[in-house]
Amino acid sequence: MQCTDLAKRAMKPLAVAALVVGLALPLSALAETAAPPCNAPLDLVRMANPLSRVAQKLASNEPITIVAIGSSSTAGAGASTPAANYPNRLAVELKQHFPKSSIAVINRGANGEEIADMIKRFDAAVVAAKPDLVLWQLGTNSIIRDHMSTDHGVLIRAGLKKIRATGADVVLIDPQFAPKVTAKPEAAHMVELIAATAKQEDVDLFRRFDVMKHWVEVDHIALETFVAADGLHLNDWSYACMAKGLGLAIAEAAQRPVMSASSSSSLSPRWAP
Repeated sequence: MQCTDLAKRAMKPLAVAALVVGLALPLSALAETAAPPCNAPLDLVRMANPLSRVAQKLASNEPITIVAIGSSSTAGAGASTPAANYPNRLAVELKQHFPKSSIAVINRGANGEEIADMIKRFDAAVVAAKPDLVLWQLGTNSIIRDHMSTDHGVLIRAGLKKIRATGADVVLIDPQFAPKVTAKPEAAHMVELIAATAKQEDVDLFRRFDVMKHWVEVDHIALETFVAADGLHLNDWSYACMAKGLGLAIAEAAQRPVMSASSSSSLSPRWAP
């Protein structure tokens, strides 16, 4: 009994010291320690088609312009700073993949927009920028507002026609896997519609919904780790992880036509931040 009491007393200073050391760490260091690894299988992010326009610009060492158009999750709602939104994080990722290339990522996200609203902006927001690649994030606001009666397939095809007229490559980005989206019974239908339209129109798709679902069901990451407090938007971690996966997908698709066996083997099926 006496020995047990002495052991407990001896442990108290150690516990206090550990607490002090923990408190002494910068908050950023604590956050980094707590952050889960950013993992997903390559087959979830790999593009169906090569990005021929981007590949051409890379081969000729010409500047590349990427336009990211979409709603609030492109604009960066939920991010702590503009630098943490996905287009800005993507620019960082692509610089790591192509350090010798000049790649600009222009953010044309606008809060609250649906597909028809974005198409109205295409001339000024997309075409005028003379893009080589357009990343079109769409579908979420129609789901959460119960606006599923519109023929979104027709609208998506109209938007793709306008983008293709510029000669740019296109990647569609489907809705996020977040409580306010998955609570709607039509969420799955919108995800399926976007995937089917991408396949019919032979354009690439970044499967954001499935990537985020993978974080929950396979990596066992709690929703609050990557969804903002509003239950809808991404946060700094998920924007960065999304950008890492998208950057990997773009790099692989842009190099696919000329990729050697040695370079393809360097593209790991998983990534870590």
